[in-house]
Amino acid sequence: MTELVDLEVGDHALVFAPEIGGSIASWTRRGVPILRPLQPDALAQHDPRALACYPLFPFSGRVAGRRFTWRGVSHELPALINGHAIHGAGWQEPWRVADLDSRSLSLVLDHIPGPLWPFAFRAEQYFVLSPEGLTVELELTNTDMQPTPAAFGLHPYFPRSPDTTLQFEAAKVWLNPPGEEIPDHSEQVPAAWDHATPRLPVEGIDNCFSGWTRPARITWPDRGLTLSISADPALAHLVVYIPPGRDFFAVEPVANMTDGLNRMDKGTEHGFSVLQPGATLRGSVSFLVNAA
Repeated sequence: MTELVDLEVGDHALVFAPEIGGSIASWTRRGVPILRPLQPDALAQHDPRALACYPLFPFSGRVAGRRFTWRGVSHELPALINGHAIHGAGWQEPWRVADLDSRSLSLVLDHIPGPLWPFAFRAEQYFVLSPEGLTVELELTNTDMQPTPAAFGLHPYFPRSPDTTLQFEAAKVWLNPPGEEIPDHSEQVPAAWDHATPRLPVEGIDNCFSGWTRPARITWPDRGLTLSISADPALAHLVVYIPPGRDFFAVEPVANMTDGLNRMDKGTEHGFSVLQPGATLRGSVSFLVNAA
């Protein structure tokens, strides 16, 4: 049976499932979901994608051909979703509770090199709940014997009702060739996808935006709530996923662009850091709840 961990502060209640990829199982305010409610049998199936939010370590998004080359060595990654290597290793492994008090929780993962990722690392999520909302601090430490590529992010899902609006600004969006899921170029955000002013989420977007201006905002008029999402400069990309006909969507602050592992020799937009042994990458994301 999956062990759950609870945090309650003021009107907010968080439930964590550390063993299921270090995930958040649910977040409610006065009983109203802020993150997407648990999907049926999610805990029994040990499926992070059916929970409310899961971490992305040591990278976000897909990797072309499930392969990348590092320091002259080609590495193959496993197919995790629809034949793709995606979202790193952390969401596939059990995390442990390192610290817990009435307002905060620290989850830690010590990754051993293997099929999911060929290099050792330590990942930590530090959650602080307040009457205003939630802050998540992310840390990734290279515990390997060599320099390694490193990135991270969060994959929160949000409930979507007919009048839910989404607002965010970005300089560019990475676009995929027809029928493909790996981007080949970026351009200014097209008018059809422009969410600079609040609007209903545009169905069909599953893309990485760069140069996003904090915060992004989600408003649920039927609930009288607005959620503001901000992040450190370390999380310079925003992945937006709006599946057609579903009652949820995702707004993901992440460090790297899709397939950034295969773009590290092509400029600086990839979003990856190179960590020396013992070095740590840090960043934080905040979710603030206000009346609409």
